Amino acid sequence: MTMPTPTPLVLHAKSISVSPSPFQFHHSLSLLKTNRTLILHPNPNPNPNSASRASKKMIAQSSVSNTVIKLIQSSPPTWQSALLSNTLIFIVGSPILISGLSVSGIASAFLLGTLTWRAFGPPAFLLVAIYFIIGTGATKVKMAQKEAQGVAEKRKGRRGPSSVIGSSAAGCVCAFLSIFQVGGAAFSQLWKLGFVASFCTKLSDTVSSEIGKAYGKTTYLVTTFKVVPRGTEGAVSVEGTIAGLLASILLSFIGCVMGEIGAPEAIICVIASQIANVGESIIGAALQEKKGFQWLNNDVVNIINISMGSILAVLMQQLLLRNWLT
Repeated sequence: MTMPTPTPLVLHAKSISVSPSPFQFHHSLSLLKTNRTLILHPNPNPNPNSASRASKKMIAQSSVSNTVIKLIQSSPPTWQSALLSNTLIFIVGSPILISGLSVSGIASAFLLGTLTWRAFGPPAFLLVAIYFIIGTGATKVKMAQKEAQGVAEKRKGRRGPSSVIGSSAAGCVCAFLSIFQVGGAAFSQLWKLGFVASFCTKLSDTVSSEIGKAYGKTTYLVTTFKVVPRGTEGAVSVEGTIAGLLASILLSFIGCVMGEIGAPEAIICVIASQIANVGESIIGAALQEKKGFQWLNNDVVNIINISMGSILAVLMQQLLLRNWLT
């Protein structure tokens, strides 16, 4: 028994409606004269395997994107979220990093950024990024003049790993204390305050030094107030001191706006940074480059400086704010 052959779908020319267009009218008359029949066959089915693969690819991409976003937004931060976020930011910000750091300096900064994100989250990371941008900008100011006078930073101001470590040692200690919850919840804000204060201190020191070397009309040795050439260890200038104070105020204000510290603690950071910078200048003038203190280079002095700023801020918070609040 044979199956009947499917009848194709037939569209006769007389079923075509004539539109007012002259072209369509002429075409319809031609079809009527020849009594031509148009046979329409159904389109072949699309490849189901190709459609399935495309759908699976879109689902996989969406799943990966959602996973990455959730990981970055982890609260509290994890090592995985810190590493991923830091990697993405370093890739995007590589032109800025290259302008201010050597290759080994970038590697050291990557470790610092990962530690910062893990300990205190995105706000603290942004604070350190702002510190780096302002500090690098101040270092680049009148670079040609500084180089001609022999007071410019090496490598066109591109800092190496020792400089990164010297500038962040106190902050890293505070970060580790926070990660391992030393002192419990009662001390968590103290470690955050010490972290912010350390970078306020270092930014103030960097800006005051670089602006002083660029614009300082008269520089004085802090221990004797004797007039000395720009770039002398322990020397200060009015222009540099004011610039350093403003930089400290700006960074502490940013830390306050981002919720890292409160307004009273921001004031403490500014005061502690200025005291620490005076202490750093005294050490530089009295001991640095002196016989028996060759080990006391700029990086060691930086560690002492930021440690003083961090410790002073914590002590002032405990002694002044607690007594004032009680």
